This record gives sequence, structure tokens and C-alpha cells, in this order.
Amino acid sequence: MKNDSIILSCLECGTKNRIPLIKLDNNPVCAKCRAVLPVENLGRPVVVNDRTFNREVISSPIPVMVDCWAPWCGPCRAMGPIINTLAAQYRARVKVAKLNLDENPDTGARYAITSVPTLLVVKNGQVVDRLVGALPREQMEAAIERVL
Repeated sequence: MKNDSIILSCLECGTKNRIPLIKLDNNPVCAKCRAVLPVENLGRPVVVNDRTFNREVISSPIPVMVDCWAPWCGPCRAMGPIINTLAAQYRARVKVAKLNLDENPDTGARYAITSVPTLLVVKNGQVVDRLVGALPREQMEAAIERVL
């Protein structure tokens, strides 16, 4: 992927379209069938689970920051607005995902997540960074910048 574009798959025909980042706000359409491309979820965290983790995180063409959290965790809830801001700030360059560990224990066990919140930074299918505990936004941004 080029740094100044993103590849979006058409929901109608499946064609992969390379869209310049500067044109994301202009309702891009598929080059093959002219259907409007799905840009509405860019800039928001993607909710992942045990079933979708490999597809959304491991197979992602761009780096992914996974927020591993639990609903009962106060620090997790406090970090939520920061996670949402980072998703918008790095849209199209980094995917931000949220994994509820109470509902998805298999993925938590696979990655040996023993405390929440834990952030996993994944690039090319590999965990390249792990941040544990409530962290300031600057530390999260630094982890993202290291994979860009």
C-alpha cells in the first residue's frame, strides 16, 4: 500500500479499489460497478471477536492497534475516548480494533493477555508491540508511529 492511498473492497462486486487519502471525503465509487465504497467506518474502531480476529487483524494490509479490554475495567473505559480519537486521527493508515476479552477468551489466551487494558500493535500479521495498563495518549501514538 502506498502511504497516500488506501485499498477499499467494493461491497457490491468485491473489486479492490485504490483510493487516494485526499479523496476519501468525496464519496468514492468502485471503478468497476460504480457502487459507493464503504468509507463510513474509517476513523472508528472495528469490533473484533474470536471468529473475526484473523481476518480483521492478522490479515490486515495496514497495521492494527488492538484494544483488549473488559466492560468491568475502569481504566479500559477511561481509555475508550482516546482509542476513538486515535482511530479517527490515523484513519486509513492504521486500523484500530476493540476486543472484549470477557466475550472472546480464546484470542486473549492465544496472545497471553493477562491484564486489561492491553494494546497489541500488529503489523504484517505479527505482534510488534504490547502496551499494558492505562497509558497516556502520547505513548499510544508513539507505538503507532513506530509501525508507520
